[in-house]
Amino acid sequence: MHLLRELKETELKNSCKHSELPFNTTDDISALKETIGQKRALSALEFGLDIDSHGFNIYILGESGTGKMTTIKNILEEKSKEEPVPKDWCYVYNFKDNDNPHALSLPPGKGLSFQKDMDEMISVLQQEIPKIFDSKEYENQKTNILTDFQTKQKGHFASLEHEAKEKEFTLRKTVSGLVLVPLKKTGEALSEEEYEALEPKVKNKIEIIGKELQEKLDDAIRIVRDEEKKIKEIIKDLEREATSSSVKHRIEDIRKTFKDEIDVSAYLDEVEEDILNNLDDFKLQEEQASALQFMKPAKSEPSFNKYAVNVFVNNLDRKGAPVVIESNPTYYNLFGRVDHKLQYGMAMTDFTMIKAGALQRANNGYLVIDALELLKNIFAYDSLKRTIKDKEIKIEDVWEQYRQVSTITLRPEPIPFNVKIILVGNPQLYYLLYNIDEEYRELFKVKADYENRMNRNEENTLKYANFVQTKCSEKGLKPFNKDAVAKVIEYGSRLAEHQNKLSAKFSDIADLLREADYWAKKNGNGIITAEDIDRARQERLYRVDK
Repeated sequence: MHLLRELKETELKNSCKHSELPFNTTDDISALKETIGQKRALSALEFGLDIDSHGFNIYILGESGTGKMTTIKNILEEKSKEEPVPKDWCYVYNFKDNDNPHALSLPPGKGLSFQKDMDEMISVLQQEIPKIFDSKEYENQKTNILTDFQTKQKGHFASLEHEAKEKEFTLRKTVSGLVLVPLKKTGEALSEEEYEALEPKVKNKIEIIGKELQEKLDDAIRIVRDEEKKIKEIIKDLEREATSSSVKHRIEDIRKTFKDEIDVSAYLDEVEEDILNNLDDFKLQEEQASALQFMKPAKSEPSFNKYAVNVFVNNLDRKGAPVVIESNPTYYNLFGRVDHKLQYGMAMTDFTMIKAGALQRANNGYLVIDALELLKNIFAYDSLKRTIKDKEIKIEDVWEQYRQVSTITLRPEPIPFNVKIILVGNPQLYYLLYNIDEEYRELFKVKADYENRMNRNEENTLKYANFVQTKCSEKGLKPFNKDAVAKVIEYGSRLAEHQNKLSAKFSDIADLLREADYWAKKNGNGIITAEDIDRARQERLYRVDK
């Protein structure tokens, strides 16, 4: 049976001896380059980051201040340097379904080059095509076609007009088109009053002849309209033939640059066909400058925006795989969005307004998210799980289903998803998700558990001292002497509530270091001493104690 006894003063704390600290000040030792006392968590992180299998995403759990976020940032920054830079992603116009923009992948850094090449090509064609249509060769060909059509057109109506004249009728042009008008013996048009005054037999004869002539006029008009359609097609073919060489030449220049990109080549085929089918857009500027243009109906400006390239993810300046830390994981911050602008009081959008989210920027890399913040944001957590399962990133307007009035929106083509997700949070949240969400267990299989404290042995004692030097270097603090470091180590045991343990809550230790530096400066000390540590602790207690 153990009897209770009074403890001696020396037994109330585990004092740090000078012999445990082989230096005079922290300037004599190196900064810390590793995480202290988290061997199991670091092993789990190494496993989770290296394994390339579905569902092996990571949850880092631990109390606040244990260095979870700092550690994962440092690990990922080093690891990502050795990994390949991912491809660029662009959104382009879908000529078959403009509500579903196409996603194109390009070698890293080539997205902006493709965008520039397309912009320059359209700019050049806006200058070249009007010049082609102004050329004498083209004008002569077009004039010959129109002259031949007009000759045939006149021939159709001339024979009908001759027959009408023989039957005492004439053709007149009105606002509504050509009409047949009966004539008097004098050759003048018969007025309505004069017609009504005629005898019934005469009126009947005029009606019969007029009906026969009207049928022939209708036939002639139908023939002329059919020929007009043919002429339009002939002129359209002439325009294509005249401009095709120039358009193909410009397209081929871009195709050669991106010869290994099959999707880009297919897109360029669609661009070429669309330009040749919409040559009027390239003629509009010339038409507007013509004489008496103000008398013509207003013609809307053509939009060349459909030939633009939206560089959605640009990895031009990236070195290695992307590492994205998303501190505000709302749905749109994670998945991207389609912006809108007001035009004539309506919300309008197009594929150039598609913006990337953290998932797209982190693709083929790493995304670190605060777990609690993720769960606070509606739609974000469930959508993230769906993305991991489906292995594709979709950009959706999640509020669309709740609107009473629908707005114009787009459904961009999804892009493949390949991101290692790292959630960082407290243990309570980890176990809550693990116990109530079966999908979570399938998608976040790696648990990296951070300890709150570590053994107080020789190795960890020295690493504590190295940590002090690290903060001195990072924050510009004055050096700590041996006695001050000993006080810090004893404070670590006090936080751990165990004489043979040290606290792993390094944010608390860092706060003490900064406060001690403040009091050392205030006292004019060049080096932080044990007295500065004691003063920092006393002042902190004074501030919070009532």
